[in-house]
Amino acid sequence: MYGFDALILDVDGTLADTERDGHRCAFNAAFAEVGLDWIWSEDLYGELLAITGGKERIHHYIERSRPAFANRDDLDHFVADLHRRKTRHYLELLGRGQLPLRVGVMRLLRQARGAGVRLAVATTTTPENVGTLLTCSGGEDVPGWFEVIAAGDVVPAKKPAPDIFDLALDELGLPAHRCVAVEDSANGVRSALGAGLRALLVTVNDYTKDQDFSGAALVTDGLGDPKCPVKVLQGTLEGSEYIDLSALGAMHRRVYAAD
Repeated sequence: MYGFDALILDVDGTLADTERDGHRCAFNAAFAEVGLDWIWSEDLYGELLAITGGKERIHHYIERSRPAFANRDDLDHFVADLHRRKTRHYLELLGRGQLPLRVGVMRLLRQARGAGVRLAVATTTTPENVGTLLTCSGGEDVPGWFEVIAAGDVVPAKKPAPDIFDLALDELGLPAHRCVAVEDSANGVRSALGAGLRALLVTVNDYTKDQDFSGAALVTDGLGDPKCPVKVLQGTLEGSEYIDLSALGAMHRRVYAAD
């Protein structure tokens, strides 16, 4: 009906604005818990988001800003412990309902389920983070709506490498041209395109709005809703003033029209 069989969605920044008031705060709480005076400000965290993966982000920060820690014999264990603590704090934030889904997310997910469009996740965050976000911000049954949750350290390389999208496609059993991907960042765009996902929507947020989204079929400021039209930043929105399956179907047809 719409020309594609599945939606493959990123999580952090795409389904919910989890970075500034979620992950960043959880990192800072973990640092304080072990007696570190490290504080990741909003601006600094925006820079650190260029590094995908929480443990990778801590390693990068240490190498750049805390060289005294870089030569620790137990550095990997130290970073892994910090990340475990951070995850606990983040899950507590989710449990308090402080990180709602972005406008239009539940509407689009419900529409996809009703139309028989399959749902998948492709993210660098942990499966536990994904499941808890969907449960606490969407509802207890929402994680079960997703046929595939490709998440965390299950692939050799994180975004911008295509590995996590390749895994999602493999588990769906679908070729890239039968899917639509939804992302929010330049690293996510590179990852999706690397997996052959040319029907690619980007919904920017405050941290990613100025990034380079070359190759994305459509870039907007969100998914929007009937009473909240989206702003188109790149590409052409057809069929609706917000992102629904008709708009995604039109994007998909446009991308593959010359094939």
